[in-house]
This record gives sequence, C-alpha cells and structure tokens, in this order.
Amino acid sequence: MSVKTLDDLFLHTLQDIYYAEKTITKALPKMSKKASSADVKKAFDSHLEETKGHVERLDEVFKSLGQKPKAEKCPAIEGIVSEAEELMEEIEDAETLDAALVAAAQAVEHYEMTRYGTLVSWAETLGHKDAIKILGETLKEEKAADEKLTKIAEAKVNKKAA
Repeated sequence: MSVKTLDDLFLHTLQDIYYAEKTITKALPKMSKKASSADVKKAFDSHLEETKGHVERLDEVFKSLGQKPKAEKCPAIEGIVSEAEELMEEIEDAETLDAALVAAAQAVEHYEMTRYGTLVSWAETLGHKDAIKILGETLKEEKAADEKLTKIAEAKVNKKAA
C-alpha cells in the first residue's frame, strides 16, 4: 500500500493493528497455558475474549470507512510475541516465567495503547466519527488490561519471582 495522505496512513495503521490483534489471539492461549499463576491465567483468558472483541470492532471500523478488513504484517508485534515465545522456552522457574509473561503481555498492551491512541487522534482529525468511538472503547480496554497486569505483578507475581 502506498501511503501518501493521512487517510492512507490511518488505513495502513488500522491494517497493522488488525494483524496485531489477530496475532495476539493466537499468542494468548499459549501464554495462558505456560503461566502457573491462577491470576495470570485468568487475566490472559479474559483478555483473549476482549481481544476477539477488538477484532470485531476493527471490522466495524473498516466497514465504516467503506473498506474490507485487511491485515498488514506488523513486525513490531511479531517481535514482541517472538520474544515472549523465547522466554517461554528458556525460563524453567515457574514464578520467574510468570513475571516474564506479565512483562511480555504489558509490552503488547503498550504497543496497542500507542497504536489505538494514534488512531483515535487521526480519526478525530479526519472526521471519522464512528471510528473515534469504536477505537476509543478499545483504547480504554487496553489501558485497563495494562493496569490489571500491573496490579497482578506488583501484588504477587514479582514478589514470588524474587
């Protein structure tokens, strides 16, 4: 896709986050399976359901723009997920692995918050009213997921790993 205008960039970034969300729906079950903490498993399982909803919302945004949903390969999310997969293979201590998994999940959340924040801003600039609302809902959920992970890490997981 040739990016010449902010509209083009908006669409390209939507395709990027669409790829990322679909990648995350594949990674979360693996991460949940490897986690030993019930809280971490529950957070991952809960966020998997939210993430499926994020994909559906992105479908709505594409539709509101008169576009078909399309994923554009996202090297950033691939790198974050690849790093998580490496950690799952390398770390033998269950508590340390839980801390690593939470950190990896937060790296994903931070990437998503950046993307959704930018998309909301661009949607406002471009006058994509439906997209503003839909993307804004997802941004709130991503922030809440990050906060939940922080609480889990600080309350239990990091202390057990230490």
